[in-house]
Amino acid sequence: MGTDSDNWRSALEYDQWVALPVAGKRPPARYKHAAVVVDEKLYIVGGSRNGRYLSDVQAFDLKTLSWSTVALSTKVDAENLNDSPLPEVFLAISGHSTVKWGNKVLLVGGHSKDTSDNVTVRFIDLESHVCGVMEVTGKVPVARGGQSVSLVGSKLVMFGGEDKHRQLMNDVHVLDLETMTWNVVETIQTPPAPRFDHTSTVHANRYLQIFGGCTHSIFFNDLHVLDLETLEWSQPPIQGDVVSPRAGHAGVSIDEKWFIVGGGDNRNGALETLVMDMNKLVISVLTNVKGRHPLASEGLSVSSAFLDGDQYLVAFGGYNGKYSNEVFVMRPKPTDYKHPMIFQSPAAAAAAASVTAAYALAKSESIDFTNIGLKPSVDLSVEINVIKEEKKTLESNIKEVEAENSAMMEKLEDLKGAHVDLSKELHSVQNQLASERSRCDDLEAQIVDLQKKLSSMQSIEQQVQELRSQNSAIEQDMELASTTQTQGSGGVWRWIAG
Repeated sequence: MGTDSDNWRSALEYDQWVALPVAGKRPPARYKHAAVVVDEKLYIVGGSRNGRYLSDVQAFDLKTLSWSTVALSTKVDAENLNDSPLPEVFLAISGHSTVKWGNKVLLVGGHSKDTSDNVTVRFIDLESHVCGVMEVTGKVPVARGGQSVSLVGSKLVMFGGEDKHRQLMNDVHVLDLETMTWNVVETIQTPPAPRFDHTSTVHANRYLQIFGGCTHSIFFNDLHVLDLETLEWSQPPIQGDVVSPRAGHAGVSIDEKWFIVGGGDNRNGALETLVMDMNKLVISVLTNVKGRHPLASEGLSVSSAFLDGDQYLVAFGGYNGKYSNEVFVMRPKPTDYKHPMIFQSPAAAAAAASVTAAYALAKSESIDFTNIGLKPSVDLSVEINVIKEEKKTLESNIKEVEAENSAMMEKLEDLKGAHVDLSKELHSVQNQLASERSRCDDLEAQIVDLQKKLSSMQSIEQQVQELRSQNSAIEQDMELASTTQTQGSGGVWRWIAG
């Protein structure tokens, strides 16, 4: 594969990872960095290597396939410098989150040598290369790393993470990027267990989804959803392929699909690239890598890039016993875009906006997510009719599901009955086997006794044979003696007679 952009893109197959050739020097290998694609360039910020935090900012041009170092300055430095080189001033950091906001890249949280007790929001201006710290107000959350951050309209939603005392959290905070004000979100129902190194995304500008992550000893493969309008947590079951627990994975959503790459459990890296249908909550394995592949790593990053009308996934870095600085790309197979059922029509969307706006007025103290990406209200009667039709459709779907559940329950009862019968048969066979084993033991004992008796009979037979020999010898002696006596008696009488 050559370094020309047209060549590497034309050679890509759908849903397969390919390592890009790199022209020139690569940046230091790392993990737990932050990454974002802006204007066909992949920006890598900070990270960790061999226990040391990194402070560099690297840019990978997806057209020329070459790396360059981004030299930063503070605002004061930029005002005092003309054509002189900009000094490196960015704080070394790891485990932070990044989002693009306007012409800036925002970096939220992360572990560093900063002594601040609260989450710091840093920025990098991609045009002037000026960096700094954003001034924030409100209820600023405690400093942390390994959290997740998702952009919803003009708001950042942050969940979980690990503070500098290694305390794990499962709290939710929202940063309004227009006012730079933090708020704590008071949720209802059971939240996810405290965790870090998980992934998150937002579906339909309403549902915050949390997948995986870990504590200091437990790795998760669960999915939790926070409804940003009702602020209610739920844990829907994941359908599809079985997914192993993991942390340190990376995720990015494109339309209705959520792509999840890498991660691991401190023993093995996750070899599969997953894709979740966020409408149906069905997860499937998109592709696999082999062995200690750089993509089967913890602390890697994955971003989405739009190049000449095509969407791509771009992965970088990670650690699986070895640090990586390779760039991998995938072209996901395009599918028809489908809105979730509740947002299928503009009227229904407007109705949802009206209802949630009324809810927000009734509860003014809660965080307002109702105006994010939704259109203003129109004819309410039309909206109500649309909602009623969708309600009928939902009720019909529910009846179908209930019928399927009933059939499944009948099958389950049949299986339970068969299980009981098989258990009884197994118990009977086990009893017979025990009886046969007892008979075998008795037979073995009888065989031992017979062997002993046989040995005794052989000894007796030898004694009988000896007795027979002795008896035969005695009989021969007696016969000889009798013959001799007979001969002696006849001689005497003949002598007397003569």
